[in-house]
Amino acid sequence: MRLSTDRIITTHVGSLPRPQSLVDVLLKKDHGEAMEPGVYESTIAHAVDEVMRRQTEVGIDIPSDGEASKVSYSTYMMDRLNGFGGNNERRSPKDMAAHPEFRAKIARMTGTQEFRRASCIGPITVKDWSSLKTDIANLTASAKKYGVAEAFMNSASPGLVTAFQPNAYYKTHEEYVWALAEVMKQEYALIIDAGLLLQLDCPDLAMAAHIGFQDLTEAQFLKQSEIHVEAMNYALTGIPAEKCRYHICWGNYEGPHDFDIPVEKIMSIILKAKPAGILFEGANARHEHEWIHWRDAKIPGDKVLIPGTLDSCSNYVEHPELVAQRIERYAEIVGRERVIAGTDCGFGTFAGYGKMDMDISYKKLRSLTEGAAIASKRLWGKAAA
Repeated sequence: MRLSTDRIITTHVGSLPRPQSLVDVLLKKDHGEAMEPGVYESTIAHAVDEVMRRQTEVGIDIPSDGEASKVSYSTYMMDRLNGFGGNNERRSPKDMAAHPEFRAKIARMTGTQEFRRASCIGPITVKDWSSLKTDIANLTASAKKYGVAEAFMNSASPGLVTAFQPNAYYKTHEEYVWALAEVMKQEYALIIDAGLLLQLDCPDLAMAAHIGFQDLTEAQFLKQSEIHVEAMNYALTGIPAEKCRYHICWGNYEGPHDFDIPVEKIMSIILKAKPAGILFEGANARHEHEWIHWRDAKIPGDKVLIPGTLDSCSNYVEHPELVAQRIERYAEIVGRERVIAGTDCGFGTFAGYGKMDMDISYKKLRSLTEGAAIASKRLWGKAAA
């Protein structure tokens, strides 16, 4: 993992807004609709090249493929693994339940989530890694084309899968999580073996408390989260901690978020996870204040903080000076070399859903790199290299 050795380097969480042409082919594939031969593959490859070009143009140091091939970060594994089927209704976040008029209003702005939502209905086994291998080939080729020294690829943590694909087969939730860990470790290894930085997405450690697992008590949720981290760590056996990072979030949607579990309640669990890099929300109105809990935590010396310095639910373009101030807070906690500037969450979490404008999202990323340059000048006492 690259570190901020002589300046604050930049990255983001993963997904980027998709053009409609890409959304169309992703949803057709997800729904099992026929397409002309080669259309799907060529559309994906072009989209990856385009998002890499735009990321490098705005100065992102550690870019991704924008999750261009995934209809959803939380359901894509259904194409790679056996054991899933059926369709589930989307669970409304606990904080939105009391606000039906707002739910209807925001739905008119964001659109609807049209992708499949399955359950686990059989044993989890590998179906096919070909889509992963294609994703790796597209990303590595694009990174080479644009001279990117390090790129990252998103992958679902075992716990994430359980939060979106409920268990209807295994005797216990724990058995389900460990079955996923046994299989997903193959995906993680393939990403690492390709020379990419692995990012595990783990909203199950925060967001799921008020969505997927909202029926659990707080004590039950925390106990379950401990198991999720243990399973993820097992799935990373043999992978050096510095070659991976992970993202926690409380849900990439506009809403009250007044049922979000506080970071201090899950901090000890977060810090037990193996990956060296920790991406977390640090810019939105519900979680920006939590920098004080990161300050007060006993953060191991090998951890790298990648705080969100941009809100991923708003089309406001943050001023570079605000970004710099957010960066500097965390540099005071762990030192400048152990901070990378990031974003709260992805800008295009689900294909065809969300209110983030594509061009404005890249303006926000430009502000991120400009803010990192301001912070670098103050932290190193010179202009960024």
